[in-house]
Amino acid sequence: MLDEPSTGLHPSDTERLMKILNRLVDKGNTLIVIEHNLDIISQADWIIDIGPGAGKYGGTLIFEGTVTELLQNTSSVTGEYLKKHLTK
Repeated sequence: MLDEPSTGLHPSDTERLMKILNRLVDKGNTLIVIEHNLDIISQADWIIDIGPGAGKYGGTLIFEGTVTELLQNTSSVTGEYLKKHLTK
């Protein structure tokens, strides 16, 4: 389980991190990553979006599923930002 592993990383280091994470998954490991980086979110096998808000203002399950399904979900703010990010 990793909590925001990309925080403070240069984009090239985020790419290196993703290669390491993908190698772990390719070897059969389960990886749980708490992340806000859209490049990392876009490569997830499964997304759980909790919100709206954070801390005492959050905690409601907004979405659970694949990236493709998230991009079609109209109630997820994460999905809206991811869609914009991927169409750049």
